[in-house]
Amino acid sequence: MKLWAWVGGVAAVLVVLVGAAAMNKTFVLSTIARMRLPHVEPNRPVVWQPGPAAPAAGERQPNVVFILVDDMGYNDITLNGGGVANGAVPTPNIDSIARDGVVFGRGYAGNATCAPSRAAVMTGRYATRFGFEFTPAPVAFERMVGTEAEPGSIVKPKFFKERVKDVPPMEQLAVPSSEITIAELLKTRGYHTLHFGKWHLGAAPGSRPEQQGFDESLGFTAGASMFLPEKDPGVVNAKQDWDPIDRFLWPNLPYMVQYNGSEMFAPKGYMTDYLADEAVKAIAANKNRPFFMFFAPNAIHTPLQATKADYDALSQIQDHRLRVYGAMVRNLDRNIGKILQALKDQGLDDNTLVIFTSDNGGAGYIGLPDINKPFRGWKSTFFEGGVRAPFFMRWPAAIPAGSRLDAPVGHVDIFSTVAAAAGAAKPSDRVIDGVDLMPYVTGKAEGRPHQTLFWRSGQYKVVLDGDWKLQSNEARNKVWLYDLAADPTEQHDLSKAEPERVKAMLAMLEAQDKASVEPLWPSLLQGPVFIDHPSGVPQKAGEEYILWDN
Repeated sequence: MKLWAWVGGVAAVLVVLVGAAAMNKTFVLSTIARMRLPHVEPNRPVVWQPGPAAPAAGERQPNVVFILVDDMGYNDITLNGGGVANGAVPTPNIDSIARDGVVFGRGYAGNATCAPSRAAVMTGRYATRFGFEFTPAPVAFERMVGTEAEPGSIVKPKFFKERVKDVPPMEQLAVPSSEITIAELLKTRGYHTLHFGKWHLGAAPGSRPEQQGFDESLGFTAGASMFLPEKDPGVVNAKQDWDPIDRFLWPNLPYMVQYNGSEMFAPKGYMTDYLADEAVKAIAANKNRPFFMFFAPNAIHTPLQATKADYDALSQIQDHRLRVYGAMVRNLDRNIGKILQALKDQGLDDNTLVIFTSDNGGAGYIGLPDINKPFRGWKSTFFEGGVRAPFFMRWPAAIPAGSRLDAPVGHVDIFSTVAAAAGAAKPSDRVIDGVDLMPYVTGKAEGRPHQTLFWRSGQYKVVLDGDWKLQSNEARNKVWLYDLAADPTEQHDLSKAEPERVKAMLAMLEAQDKASVEPLWPSLLQGPVFIDHPSGVPQKAGEEYILWDN
């Protein structure tokens, strides 16, 4: 059984149950917990397609290893003097990418949630240009999140049941096959293309990774996966009982991967360990030809699961949830170190462009208050905490160690930067929103790569114009205006003091809307995300929040 067929079946059953039970949570949740998971075959070895026995003569294009982690907060790494639990979890391998290359001090995610951000990365275009505006999710998930408020809520979510009829089947919620991915572009230059981990850009024929430019894909098409079975003796779990997202994931996620669309089979051990170990094997198999590796582990997305060994190594952290989270970060950093070491072992280090970033900021729904410090906001918000991501590049042959670029750049720039490094011509038949960052990194170009950057999720829209940032939450008839040059952590809303600037920037948003297309499917929920505290904390009147569409 294919994954999305199973998820769609779960969704259909849950919709009936929810309606029949009139939202009797005890009945619905216990029924979810008993849903039959799809059949998963035992682990089997993956044999990576071997490259030539010797490298071709002449100068070789750089390899590209693009590491896209999941829901990492700005403060989850120790590079900037922070880190999980006040630095109790060092991240030396992630930090080394930054120290040995360039740090983008104002690196912005393509969106504040997983899938639209990944779509912007893969295409170099705002996802709103091709309608991939919302994160694909089963109707049952949307219904649950849109109807079940957290305890102590004063702002309730909404579920738009009248729109369900307009939502295509789950497997059709995908980036259109007419979009050109960076993998497809690099294949025109002779690259062997590899994908590991999360995809979340479609599961229907024509939209899977192995049909969107990747020669080999080992991972899963859904937005999350179990890291180990819940009752595995080597796993330590942390659950957020107040959070409907968490309550949905635990009973409904399988522990599985697929290789190039095969039947599902079990990974070998903890998911992040398994993906990194296989990536190391793939590097060895491809050492004699240029390759593009998209390494996209689901760490550190929920469900929060750590290996017992990593958990036990952090006994100084007293809070259980924070300790599990820290153990996941520890494990992720170690596995990134494996990949970096494999490049050295194969003699590929000097001529490999390594890019590291996160798809968005840390999630407030895990209930940890410090993960995005010093910024306000969380995943699902366009405050800096939701879209300011760790963003580094390392390429010893071309980027001086210790470089830094503090002008705003974004995930949309990865496509153009990688294309230029590989000598691939960008598509000329469509707008490409990103630019090649290398001239700015090396000093060959001056000024800012972008005057403006845009984000949109339904009625929640943002423009960054120079250092001025305007957020418009139309459902609340609310705008915020910040001068990030003077106020990088968005403490002082200047919207009332700068009415003409607000008017001009709203006009920019309107113009950008006209250059975008309608979403491929409607949003089914609209929920509050409070800006200055995570979920699991009682809401209070007067606290700042946005309404998020999905």
